[in-house]
Amino acid sequence: MSTSKAKVEAAEEPGGDIAALAKGGRTNFFGFVLRLLARLPFLFIAGQLYGAEALGIYAYALLVVELTALVCSIGEKRGLAQRLRDSEEESEATETGLIADSMLVALIFSGIMAAVFFVWPTPLFPNGMSNDLDRWIVLAIPGYALTEIVLAAQAYKYDIGTTVRARAVVEPWTISILAGAFWFVPAIGDAGLALAYLASIFAGLATAMVPFLRTYGLPKGWSPHPARLIPMVARAMPLAVTDAIEWGTRRVDLLILGWFAGPVALGIYWMAQQVASLPQKLKTSFEPILGPVITAKLKVKDYAAIARQVCQVGFWIVAAQAGIALALGIPGEALMGLMGDAGEFVPGTAALAFLLAAEVVAATAVVSEAALIYVARVRNLWVSIGTIALQALLTVAAMLVVETLTFSSPERADIYRAAAAAGALMVSLGVASIVKAVMLGKILGHSINNWRWALVWAAAAAVLVGQVAILLPEWAELAFGIPAILGVYGFIIWTRGFGPEDRVLFSNKPKPADDIQPSTDRPPI
Repeated sequence: MSTSKAKVEAAEEPGGDIAALAKGGRTNFFGFVLRLLARLPFLFIAGQLYGAEALGIYAYALLVVELTALVCSIGEKRGLAQRLRDSEEESEATETGLIADSMLVALIFSGIMAAVFFVWPTPLFPNGMSNDLDRWIVLAIPGYALTEIVLAAQAYKYDIGTTVRARAVVEPWTISILAGAFWFVPAIGDAGLALAYLASIFAGLATAMVPFLRTYGLPKGWSPHPARLIPMVARAMPLAVTDAIEWGTRRVDLLILGWFAGPVALGIYWMAQQVASLPQKLKTSFEPILGPVITAKLKVKDYAAIARQVCQVGFWIVAAQAGIALALGIPGEALMGLMGDAGEFVPGTAALAFLLAAEVVAATAVVSEAALIYVARVRNLWVSIGTIALQALLTVAAMLVVETLTFSSPERADIYRAAAAAGALMVSLGVASIVKAVMLGKILGHSINNWRWALVWAAAAAVLVGQVAILLPEWAELAFGIPAILGVYGFIIWTRGFGPEDRVLFSNKPKPADDIQPSTDRPPI
């Protein structure tokens, strides 16, 4: 029996799907904590040393680089699992060849785009570069695309540890350390942000390649052929566009804001976005393992199990994201004050609050899409296109409304623009969650509902504790307030919201499905 078939059968044992999801989630949640510990020093270094204007220039370039790299990876972050599953009856050599096909196509596309942007960097730097060295950031495009494919291949083997090491340890610590070191090199100056990012991407790729080569080895008897590559690209394009659009919904606000506001406002908004994106990383705790588990159930047409998995993981993500959003949002002014000198980033507090709320309402869309990309790829694509179109429309409308108002200074107007852009994102993601959950429920014949009333009680208690915390000095507000908010929220979720099937997430030896009774607080599937 092949390794992949053995893993599928293990996932199909009673309770095996939830156990696999829980194990992958635990591993990646540890990675989330590591990423958090490394990301915060980078935000502090970037804000204190480089300032809002340099951050605004860097943020816009990053927007174009990562979007381009995501498209060049042809949707293999999630699509690779299905291609490998379809070939599971064949040899391991064929499996390795399929991955090699993906890597070759990604390398060709990303290499072309990197060359174009290197010669013509205006799309990355519409407001000019901080330093001529900034243009070298385009080399991150092939590095990022290849890393996505390598990590997806490892996730297919249920190896989430590689993702943790590459994305939660090596990449964030590399960029944090080098951003600080490069600042003190006179010839580099403000280009330190771009060069540190470039170095972090290739450090992550190198970290991922070692276990990848150990797992799959080099392809044997493989040779590229257009007759095989062209259909693969054609099949992957809807998923690639969906990935780009899903990613773009978290960036189109930055793009539009860059048109209406200056680089300083863009830098402040980007800083708020980076803080708010910390709970967003929690969804990636389950993404790598959710795809293979769902494809295994699709193979046997067990739609009830898929619905159960989506609801289960959806609640885990919502519960965790809501707690972190409250812990970061209530003391938001003090938190943003840490990021820059003389409170440079504090005006972004309102935008931070909207962005944190957006992450919570988006969770249902994220987990629903994890199944929709396999059962309704084209329809899901159209919903994603509609979501980003709605967000763009709402954001532009909000910018135009701000234009009609009178403010004491252009800087104050830019802060209102930033908050309006974040609000538009929150509304559009909420609409997407409703639409995708309903659509998936109709396809599977089982409703998709992540809601539990314990979320309300936990949030209410956390807000009360937070109101006390904000009365403290800023250092105490952060040092004691954030743990207190998380503590009371987590206690209520654990005691009132989590049933036995949820506690599998925290157990290394999950009970069989027959021994698990559903939580009475959750609506039935």
